[in-house]
Amino acid sequence: MLATQTAARNGTLVHKVSEALRRSILDGAFQPGDKLPSEARLTQEHGVSRTVVREAVAALRSDGLVEPRQGAGVFVLDPISFAFRRTNPMVDSERIYTSLEILEARTPLEIEAAGLAALRRSPAQEEEIFARHAEGIAGRHDGKAWSEADIGLHLAIAKATNNPLFATFLEMQGKAIIPQTGQVIETDDGGEVAYRNLLIKEHERIIFAISNGDEQGARDAMREHLKGSLGRYRSLLREERVRHMAKLQQDSEA
Repeated sequence: MLATQTAARNGTLVHKVSEALRRSILDGAFQPGDKLPSEARLTQEHGVSRTVVREAVAALRSDGLVEPRQGAGVFVLDPISFAFRRTNPMVDSERIYTSLEILEARTPLEIEAAGLAALRRSPAQEEEIFARHAEGIAGRHDGKAWSEADIGLHLAIAKATNNPLFATFLEMQGKAIIPQTGQVIETDDGGEVAYRNLLIKEHERIIFAISNGDEQGARDAMREHLKGSLGRYRSLLREERVRHMAKLQQDSEA
């Protein structure tokens, strides 16, 4: 009986601590990349045992909110990506299928966003679009810098529609909206930069159409940009299927 009561009490404490930490992460008290306080400190702050703290952190880990790193501690992950994964359990940013699914969902929305941005953008919003594009050019040799600039450009265009739901849709997906270049082209750094240069040219066609107030041109440029990305992912998926079938054939003959 006592053991049952103790287990129930610990379960309640685990929930209490995990929810407190979860709220701190979602409210921004802990930013992505921040290290959580030590186990000893959390034990002291919440007045619970180390076991309770460990189980609370494990709950956050299972939700994708934190990531333990060997010998370094527990670090906070992107809560926006967590929110999207929580409402979209099939999403896994490392899967080619997921990249296709996200691109397919984005395509009609971003085509519309580009057209509306051409009609509705303010001077400040147009300047923001060009600033994010410039960051992409400057960061094309660095995967992280490129990814952040690419996300920033698409968000800037969405915000320039002056309909907040466009940006909200993209923000919910976090970094999943711009999968890593390596998913599309597995090659050396020079090959990745060449691929990014291709994307830069596609971006230029979009932003110049927006700047010129060319609604149809902006839509067409965005359509071609996302159509190209879809084609590249579908090609990669076909290659993966061929490799998989070849491996199955090889295994069956072994």
